[in-house]
Amino acid sequence: MARIFISCEIFPEEVKRLERAGHSVEMHPAGVIAKEELLEKVRDADVLICPLSTRVERAVFDAAPELKVVANLGVGVDNIDLEEANARGILVLNTPGVLTETVADLAFALMFAVARRVVELDKRLRAEGFPGWTFIPSYLGRDVWGATLGIVGLGRIGAAVARRAKCFSMEVLYHSRTRKPELEAELGCRYVPLEDLLRESDFVVLCVPLTPDTRHLIGQRELSLMKHTAYLVNISRGPVVEEEALVKALKEGKLAGAALDVFEREPEVHPGLLELNNAVLTPHIGSATVDTRRRMAQMAVDGVLAALKGQRPENIVNPAVWPGRL
Repeated sequence: MARIFISCEIFPEEVKRLERAGHSVEMHPAGVIAKEELLEKVRDADVLICPLSTRVERAVFDAAPELKVVANLGVGVDNIDLEEANARGILVLNTPGVLTETVADLAFALMFAVARRVVELDKRLRAEGFPGWTFIPSYLGRDVWGATLGIVGLGRIGAAVARRAKCFSMEVLYHSRTRKPELEAELGCRYVPLEDLLRESDFVVLCVPLTPDTRHLIGQRELSLMKHTAYLVNISRGPVVEEEALVKALKEGKLAGAALDVFEREPEVHPGLLELNNAVLTPHIGSATVDTRRRMAQMAVDGVLAALKGQRPENIVNPAVWPGRL
């Protein structure tokens, strides 16, 4: 029997699956767990199932001498100290693939919201009422259909965004660490250097993981290359964008707008962003649909159950440690 701690609320049927397999399960209720409580709860745990908001750093590993598996409810694992996990032979799992389409949907939702000023005008209507239809009102937006879309990072999610763009007759540019000729042929997208992508795009969507190379990938210099009529959409990780530079560009009209689902110091949001009508902000909801979150929980539990049986899970982040401490 393994002792499993889940540092967030997940679907009860997945908890029951773990219990039916003979394991002891404790689940933290809704809300982000405090660091002190996390350190206490993992003290006797063999398995930790956690969301991106749970920082699994050296202190956590030190507090959990029996820990064998960390299952992350998400694709990115920048919240986990992988070097430390590898050194200790702790298996790290994630949930790739199942949230791709849902996150790509949000990218387009954000593009439409910021380009057509949906949030700003919803607030104005509620506060001031509907003034009546006029031909050239003060709330004109921009077209998404037929625009040029620049995708930074053409992985699973970036490719899913590009597929949707075809339906809107968008010209699609992309930049990635490596060229993807097969996707270029399938999606009709064109590889360009990052600087050219920023100069030519009407919308720039960030779909890269957070790594030392992508931290502050978009800063003052990069923003200065973009059209003043362009929009920046971030569905990747907050620190990919230097928020101070973004706020300055938005305030000075050097950028038409930005839509962010992630933030540089999450869950803190730059106060300058909160003051801007041309910034659409959502609380990291890329995967937040019932069906997708259910699939993520199922995948995490599948991986944990397989690992505890000595079977190799499909979604191992650090395969070099398999079977590790199991």
